[in-house]
Amino acid sequence: MYTIIIPIFNEEKTLPELHTRLMAATAGLDEPFEVILVDDGSRDASYALMSAMHTKDPRIKVIRLSRNFGHQIALSAGLDEARGDAVVLMDGDLQDPPEILPEMIRLWKEGFHVVYTVKRSRREDPLKRLAFMSFYRILHALSTIQIPMDAGNFSLMDRRVVDVLRAMPERNRYISGLRAWAGFQQTAIYYDRDPRFAGKPQMSLSRLIQLALDGIFSFSNVPLRLAVYLGLIAAAVSFAGGFYVMYAKLFTNQAILGWASTILSILFVGGMILVTLGVIGEYISRIYEEVKKRPLYVIRDKIGF
Repeated sequence: MYTIIIPIFNEEKTLPELHTRLMAATAGLDEPFEVILVDDGSRDASYALMSAMHTKDPRIKVIRLSRNFGHQIALSAGLDEARGDAVVLMDGDLQDPPEILPEMIRLWKEGFHVVYTVKRSRREDPLKRLAFMSFYRILHALSTIQIPMDAGNFSLMDRRVVDVLRAMPERNRYISGLRAWAGFQQTAIYYDRDPRFAGKPQMSLSRLIQLALDGIFSFSNVPLRLAVYLGLIAAAVSFAGGFYVMYAKLFTNQAILGWASTILSILFVGGMILVTLGVIGEYISRIYEEVKKRPLYVIRDKIGF
């Protein structure tokens, strides 16, 4: 059995086309399948449309969260309910083409436990493309594990990989990184990412930045080491400056202007301290979220389970 998990947030204009293309892509599958649509606090008619889709086709199931918990949490809610031997994660805005599903299943049957997708190109504004490209490369450079560049959530995972992800208790989730951390035999499919079928992007810039920080701070301790290096650099510069002042005072007639050098030194050291405290604060805030042990999400309604 196959499970397809799709988080939905205000996609009333996209859902009819998503349903049409998804059914066409899965028409030739050799095993039964279920589609889990996770309503992540939509404020439009998305939930009503999804309920109607289930009435027409019981293979389509719906989870309605009590509010908007975020994209990664919505995917996690779907993973908790998935029954398939192979589980597919994809977005609901049709930027992830359902037509790739048969190829992903073929590679899974060949023995791969994870089939992830890599974007050859994006049809988005240049600033957003630059931001994504920079994030993936920074994460790849900093991470302690090998996270594929330009690989997002659109993927197929074997049941054993899904069980590993479900066993991870962390709250600040970056599923692409967790998927890479789980290991197993993985392979890639390359594709060109389409623009949104309708409407505006639902992932705000602040949410994208938060996701990027979750990815970096969850899979790397390099920022903490950089804070140490910055402190050492500041100390070395201060020591060199102090040595020069003593040398000039004792062995030359050169006057040392104190005000400018003092202010610059204070600004430099103060900036390094604030940067270091900010990095430490990011890690502490994540520790704080973990120790509260609140549930990842709250379900309001379930249809078809």
